[in-house]
Order: sequence, then structure tokens, then C-alpha cells
Amino acid sequence: MIRASYAAAAMAAMLLAPGLTAWGQQESSNPQKFVHVMGSTKEQRSLMASLGMSIEFVRSDSAWGFASESVLKDLEASGLKVEGVYDADVARGGHEGPLDFPSADAKFHNYAEVQQALNAMVTANADVAKIESIGKSLEGRDLLAIHINTSAADLASGKSEKPGMIYMGAHHAREHLSVEMPLMLADHLLKNRHDNQISALLEGRDIWIIPMVNPDGCEYDVASGNYKMWRKNRRNNGDGTMGVDLNRNYGFMWGSGGSSNDGSSDVFMGPKPFSEPETQAIRDFVTSHRNATTLLTFHTFSELILYPWGHKYDAISDQRDHQVFDTMARTMSQWNHYTPEQASQLYIASGDTTDWAYGELKMFAFTFEMSPTSMWNGGFYPGASMIDKVFQDNLRPAMYMLDLADNPYRVLDGGRNDGFLKNYHLPQVPSGDSISGF
Repeated sequence: MIRASYAAAAMAAMLLAPGLTAWGQQESSNPQKFVHVMGSTKEQRSLMASLGMSIEFVRSDSAWGFASESVLKDLEASGLKVEGVYDADVARGGHEGPLDFPSADAKFHNYAEVQQALNAMVTANADVAKIESIGKSLEGRDLLAIHINTSAADLASGKSEKPGMIYMGAHHAREHLSVEMPLMLADHLLKNRHDNQISALLEGRDIWIIPMVNPDGCEYDVASGNYKMWRKNRRNNGDGTMGVDLNRNYGFMWGSGGSSNDGSSDVFMGPKPFSEPETQAIRDFVTSHRNATTLLTFHTFSELILYPWGHKYDAISDQRDHQVFDTMARTMSQWNHYTPEQASQLYIASGDTTDWAYGELKMFAFTFEMSPTSMWNGGFYPGASMIDKVFQDNLRPAMYMLDLADNPYRVLDGGRNDGFLKNYHLPQVPSGDSISGF
């Protein structure tokens, strides 16, 4: 999703992303269309989302996104003006042997490479890091987390009394940059663990990083050697459609707007709250680690910092909590230059991670919609050159949240509000020095 002023004539540029030969086809008898729908208000955009349209970016007068044929009919019947409909069918073609990212994007990590990267980090830092499986995906893949804690007892038990921070990536399969950011963050913390300032921070924190919440979808998106534009998990819905949107499946105010009960929709919320093993695993993990006060979930794209509420237009009623969210978001925006705002200012979306984490557990939870700014600049597949940029842009905000995990209210009470250890110099990542070598 993104606010943009780009002309529709630039649409052809989207089709030239590496490995993307055409828009991904919904694996069902109800294929996806790429649609342009007129609407200038958040209420109109919320209607689009509630009817099942996956809004990917927003202009001043309209929104663009994906809709199945049945969702498209509902959009047209609602009175919204559908300005354009573009065919999204793809001839997939068959391939033999192991399949992976297109060669131009080889720096991105598939599931096996995520495992290898985490193993390498732990091998080099076994005294402070450990890999855990927090559950299984629908297709039986381990949902991998790296636990970083300087206490041997905490590391062995998986529990800690230290203030905790949880980072997550890849709720949505096609958002591969959201895997790279948490992986690189773990790598940065461990490679620099003997730096005086990072060492001091690590001594007082319990850190969990889950790079790939949706491994089945991530693997499927690259399985043919050409991107499929796949968003959801790989649930067989039993009606000819596939997949549940994991970021509409959380239990807090589930199904109250901005999600769909149509299995062909990219924002299909599932048959019930927490119907999916992936969201069940996140729920059980987070609720069993109540020492964690802050949570950051990485997504792409749009360059936004979003915070609750997403399920309603009203602001958080606890004024002090609202001030914390607003202050933290505006502070972090100074470094990554993203737009900070309450999520529902774009459109209503219910059943998402951050509404649940704050609504149920009172965690200060944020969603980062990282680069690029729009579909025209690469969208979900901006190329490997974007990896280091998103890391540099978001390292200081990620460290800021980790710093505040002991007490986020410090930003209001005269505590440090100017970022992680004010004078800390963040080391630059040389071009090409991502962790793809693992």
C-alpha cells in the first residue's frame, strides 16, 4: 500500500521486475485481476478492503490492488467506480530440479538459506544465541526463531525476566525484503556484540527474531523461477481457492472490517480467528513471553510506520499509550523517512498482528512497510540492490525500539527519546555486504 501520484501509464514498468513475467495467478478458478478503483477517502478504501480487494497503493483519488473475479463483481455492485481491470493470468511453465529466486535476486534467502544463515550465526555465537522452532507451518516447515540473550540460563530455558523485544518478517509471502531485514539485524547484533554500547544493551535485553512467519508461501512464490505475486499461506480452502491472509487471521477484532470471507481474496481472513498453524504459533509464542514489551513486524512496501488501531478509525483511548505510539513513530520516521500514522488512516484492516499484540497484550507493536515507495519503483520485487538500503534505513529505528523495551513510557517521562544510545555511530554496510554468503 502506498500514497502515490504516479501516472497509470507507468504501469508497464512494474512488469519488468526481475523474474516477474506477468502478474501472479490465483491458484483457483477465480483468478486475480489487477484493478484500479476510484475513491479518495479512507471510508471508500475501507469499503474496497472489506469487499476483498488487497490494496497495494493509494493515490489522492483512487487505489490500486488485487481482486479476484468474484471480488471485482462485488466492487462493481457496491457503486465504486472500477477505472481499470488488467489481466493477471500467468502461464507458469514447468521446471525440473531445485527452484529458487530468479538469478538476478540470488541474494535473497529462501527457506533453506534462512536456516543456513541462522545456523552460521549460532555456530559463531553459541554462548549468546540459539535457534528455536516455535511451531510448524501448514506444510510442516519449522517456524524458526533466533534467541539472543547473554544469560546462559535464559538461553537454555528459552525464558527470561529481562525486558524483551520480538521482531518478525514475512507474514506475506511476496514480501521477501521483510525476511532480509530481520536476518541482517540478527547478524548485526551478533557481529557487533563486543562493541561497548551494543554489549551493554544486549546484557539487559531478551531478543527474539522470527525472519519467516509464512515459509510455505515464501517458498511457493519462488517455486517456478518466476515470481507468482503470492501473498497468503498455502491452505486449501476446500472450494477451489488457496490460502489465508495470515495478517487478517489474528483474533483481536477478527473479521470486523477490511478483510474478506471469500477464499479467492488476497485478504481472506480464514474460517475463524487463529485458524492457521502459523498464527497459532505466533500467538502461543508471544503470549508465553510476556517479558516482551515491544514488537516490530516488517512488511513491504510503501515506506510507512503504522501503529494501532487498524480495525477502527478511533484513536487508542488510553491517551498516554497513544502518545507513546505517536512519539515513537514520529521519532523513528526521522531516521527512515517513512510516513508515521495510525494504520486505519489508510483503510480499515482487522485481524492484524499489531492490533492483536496491543489489544490483547498491551505491547507497543508497530508495522514497518519498507521500501520501495510504490509498485512503479519495484513494488514487492525491487531487486537485490534494495536489501542494504532497507537495512540502513531501518537499523536505527529497530535499535531504538530495543532500547525502549525496558520501559516505552520513557519517551514521555523525560527518558531517552532520541534513538538508540544517542551518540552511537551505526556502522555502514558496504555495498554487496549482505549476508547472502551464508
